[in-house]
Amino acid sequence: MLRNFNRFSVMLATLLFSSVVLAQPATAKKEYEPSVGQSGKDVVWVPTPQALVDRMLDLAKLTTADVHYDLGSGDGRTVITAAKRGGKAYGIEYNPDMVELARRNAQKEGVADKAIFKQGDIFTEASKKDYTQASVITLFLLPDLNVKLRPILLDMKPGVRVVSNSFSMGDWKEDDKITAGGDCTSWCTAYMWIIPAKVGGNWKTSRGTLNLKQEYQMLSGSLNNGNVSAIVSDAKMLGEQISFTAGGAQYTGRVSGNSIEGTYKAGADNGRWSATK
Repeated sequence: MLRNFNRFSVMLATLLFSSVVLAQPATAKKEYEPSVGQSGKDVVWVPTPQALVDRMLDLAKLTTADVHYDLGSGDGRTVITAAKRGGKAYGIEYNPDMVELARRNAQKEGVADKAIFKQGDIFTEASKKDYTQASVITLFLLPDLNVKLRPILLDMKPGVRVVSNSFSMGDWKEDDKITAGGDCTSWCTAYMWIIPAKVGGNWKTSRGTLNLKQEYQMLSGSLNNGNVSAIVSDAKMLGEQISFTAGGAQYTGRVSGNSIEGTYKAGADNGRWSATK
């Protein structure tokens, strides 16, 4: 009888101990919190000041018709800001913890359905034709990575706006730049490039043969009509828009593949011009 009582006591004690353990609240997993300067795949993480995020998207003239990609999207603030403006906004980030953090931040800001984040390497994703379909690209990478990325960007559709926080693209001169101003104290400058149409080569025009040499958006060359050759000057591409001066005339036009349509002005002589390659 005593043996049975002892056995019953052990069983009761075990049940009581199990009940106490089960009643204890589960310890919640601590959410990931990044630290400024932490190492990443190619760069350390430093957040872009919100004031500059706003100015970068202003500089790009982001609209609801745009498809925006942020390369190295970190905590998601640039993508989230773009999504709040109504555009289609995507982020590519290598660190999976940062991707989850960005998704949580988008949820808190009410744009989880508009701000989409993907874990991946920006160079690998380029080969999948992912962000190469964008109309606006933002980034905060080191100069050597910008230069490495440059050939990919230059193969994108003319007119795509690329905006970089603080760092240049090597010898590819920017089309525009801004500073955040206000209370921004560090990382407050952004540069923008507009992907130029590729126009280098010989063009048959209604006003002679146009020979163009191209280095990024900058042009040089000559306009030849019979024995008369005029140097091309003040020549530049701004996306699909071409402008130059030759033989005292100012030319502007729009490039569409292997054709150009535009207007010229030479004093009182104004008219239209066209070219084919």
